[in-house]
Amino acid sequence: MAQKSTQARSEAAGASERVHGHSDFIVVSNRLPVDRIVAEDGDVGWRRSPGGLVTALAPVMATREGAWVGWHGAPDECLEPFHHANMDLIPVPLSSDEVELYYEGFANSTLWPLYHDVIAPPEFHRTWWDSYRKVNKRFAEAVATAAAKEATVWVQDYQLQLVPRYLRQMRPDLRIGFFNHIPFPPPEIFAQLPWRQAIINGLLGADLIGFQRPNDTANFLRSARRFLGASVKAKQVHVTDSGGTISHIARAEPFPISIDVGEIQELAARPDIIARSKQIREDLGNPKTVLLGVDRLDYTKGITHRLKAYGELLHDGVIKVEDAALIQVASPSRERVETYRLLREEVDGMVGRINGQFDTIQNTAVRYLHHSYPVEEMVALYLAADVMLVTALRDGMNLVAKEYVAARSRNTGALVLSEFTGAADQLRQALLVNPHDIDGLKATITRAINLPPVESSRRMRAMRRQILAHDVQRWSSEFLTTLQNKAVRDDG
Repeated sequence: MAQKSTQARSEAAGASERVHGHSDFIVVSNRLPVDRIVAEDGDVGWRRSPGGLVTALAPVMATREGAWVGWHGAPDECLEPFHHANMDLIPVPLSSDEVELYYEGFANSTLWPLYHDVIAPPEFHRTWWDSYRKVNKRFAEAVATAAAKEATVWVQDYQLQLVPRYLRQMRPDLRIGFFNHIPFPPPEIFAQLPWRQAIINGLLGADLIGFQRPNDTANFLRSARRFLGASVKAKQVHVTDSGGTISHIARAEPFPISIDVGEIQELAARPDIIARSKQIREDLGNPKTVLLGVDRLDYTKGITHRLKAYGELLHDGVIKVEDAALIQVASPSRERVETYRLLREEVDGMVGRINGQFDTIQNTAVRYLHHSYPVEEMVALYLAADVMLVTALRDGMNLVAKEYVAARSRNTGALVLSEFTGAADQLRQALLVNPHDIDGLKATITRAINLPPVESSRRMRAMRRQILAHDVQRWSSEFLTTLQNKAVRDDG
């Protein structure tokens, strides 16, 4: 690996001194909010990762003694804390075995399918669980070392569900929040997990536990009552210690996450991006209707259901390849996990069959793009698309739906949205659909294509009002304010 620059070494040394017991606000996530870059001269540096979470929390970091704890993305490598973009970053090392067992194994082959309604069968392996516990404790130890007295800690997502309890044991003075970005399953499904009590206990180490939807909150509280016999009243759980004495009160509430609305709107107004959106339509042969799907290549996203419905509409003659084109962006995801490898083969095969049957020399039925794009290109795609298809079988939120709405400043376009997404709770004026119902999905796509302009404008205007009033900064502010107010009430 290339040597660090003098400036980078200096920043690392300074950050290392600062983070030991001095950070009064700490975010904890599986990954740090930066990606490693190597300059032409060989110097190693970092750039901020795209995504709403870092956008929402960067201002908080800048105004407080903030630090971010997470893995830096390279296995079998230990890095010292370093400073970047007004944040102290504290890397937590993971070995190659731990990436396989803790991350690819327990997090993404046990918890992910279990929490997404067992669309794919979860696997239960004790070696994976042992690694999950070990890694979660390591994250908690890093936080306990960095946190100032009575600091606020915000733990993110399903990879780190044991961290709140470990932290409370190590540092009972801390104010601990947790947010679950994916769904939380009903007790009837969660019951399958052999380590269900440990997971619930882990989460109950937090003072405030946030979920995307009211149903997720209710599922968690029902599981706490059923599997721990916990006392649950008005979204509050009285957590007891080993002696049966109440140690603290954990509160669970929904806090639906959102997007950086300002960034999307700014990009959507840029002349070069508007020009790019027109070029996209021209490259497709200027069809009457451009339909768009943007997903990680994941079995929860309903990509195969979408392709099946679209292929049948072409077969039925409801859609003609000369008049409509579907762009499907499917960014690579967890390619070392067998379930995802098989899904890619299935999607590749479906796209090949549809295009083989319906393509002409001038027209392509499905433009399939199996790679990621920068946000500028994504906004150009949103502007180019007349119909956005979000057909997830289960999704904590789905921010793509919100980004599409934010980009449609002229109140045009139609959003076909699965009722099994968290976004369906807020975007009630979308064309809601059950993606398992292929006939219903076909009818909804057809309706979206033919939606009268007046109705399209009315629906989009209402959805935009909701998105503009509830951006990602409001989400983070509401969570942290609730966590702070809870601590004040408990102290009082």
